[in-house]
Formats: sequence, C-alpha cells, structure tokens
Amino acid sequence: DLSSEQAAAVAAATPAVRERRFETFLLWGVTGSGKTEVYLRLAAEALAASRRVLVLVPEIALADQVVRAFRARFGPLVGIAHSAQNVAERWASWMAALSGDSRIMIGPRSVVFAPLPDPGLIVVDEEHDSAYKNEEGIRYNARDLAVALGRFANCPVVLGSATPSAESYVNTRRGRYRMLRLARRVGDRAMAAVEIIDLREHLRAEEAKRSADEG
Repeated sequence: DLSSEQAAAVAAATPAVRERRFETFLLWGVTGSGKTEVYLRLAAEALAASRRVLVLVPEIALADQVVRAFRARFGPLVGIAHSAQNVAERWASWMAALSGDSRIMIGPRSVVFAPLPDPGLIVVDEEHDSAYKNEEGIRYNARDLAVALGRFANCPVVLGSATPSAESYVNTRRGRYRMLRLARRVGDRAMAAVEIIDLREHLRAEEAKRSADEG
C-alpha cells in the first residue's frame, strides 16, 4: 500500500503519463520514503498506454535496488545497458529496446541515447549526482538531455533525489518543474539519529588529559 505522500505523488504525475503530455517533476524524497515505488507505479501507467520507459541511474553498480525492483515487477520487459557490457551485449540490449522486447531500459548516462521508440516516462534517479555529466569527448549532462528528450517525446520526466541539485530546485521555484515531496519514510520509520561533535572541544579535552597525565 502506498503512503499518503506516495499516493499524492503518483496521482499528480499520472495524468501527464495518460495524456502523453510533457511535464517535469522533481520528486524530493528523504531516504527510505519510497521513491522507487512511485517510479514503478508510473512505469506501469506508461506500459498500460503502450509506451516505453527510460530509467537513468548514476552508476549501474550502485543502482542494484532500482534494477531489482523493476525486474521483480516487470520481469523480462526490463533491459539494461552499461559500459561493463561488451560490444555484443551492448548491441543486443539496444536492439531489444528498438524491437520492443525491452520496453523498459535502465542504465547510466549513456542510456539516454538508447533507441527507445515512443517513450511514455523518463526517470532520472539521484538526479543531483555528478556522474550524469560526461566531460570527455562530447560534453553533456544526461539529466538535462532527459528533460529535453521528454519535451520532444511529449512525455513526463521524473527527477528523483533525497538532496536535489540547486538547478532543479530553482526550476521548481520558477515554475518550470513541479515539486512532489516525500518528507516521511515508509511506515513512518524513524530518521537516523544525528549528533554534532565539535572536534575542537574533543582535542582540547585530549590535551588537558595528556597534560594531567604528564604532571
């Protein structure tokens, strides 16, 4: 079952999926708030509309949770492309996207160029991550390209993060993006305890103890 915040986020973005309308959403959710489940529900809407889904992750090795969640929900419809694949594997992944065998493509920044016909939803997980910037050869930011692709394809783009980038946050303030907030963890689990330690006080205490021992 969705939390009230998750349900509100899904309800806000679903019309754009169903109406084949471009709109960019910033899904600002604390860690453990269930952003992945929101992605999954919206992906199901896009598939129901006979469209495809593109999911960008910063690093495929660090996105195991997202990959496992999509494969558990959609099984063989999920394809993956990343730099660790050899040429034959990468070719097979892209041909599966082109033919429709893989209706959901997941990968790091280069997957934004995958030949995915008629995308109905684009997700950029951890949109603040610097790994989306390619600084060798052709310079680009895959997050920004994903937004441009959504405009060309007439489909919504969801940028998810627990710590949104300054650019995306400013775009919500200027009305370019729509904010969707997940402020609580799923099941109202407690947030991690935070303790601030002044190292200067710690060092002074250590010095005082050392002086006392020497005296």
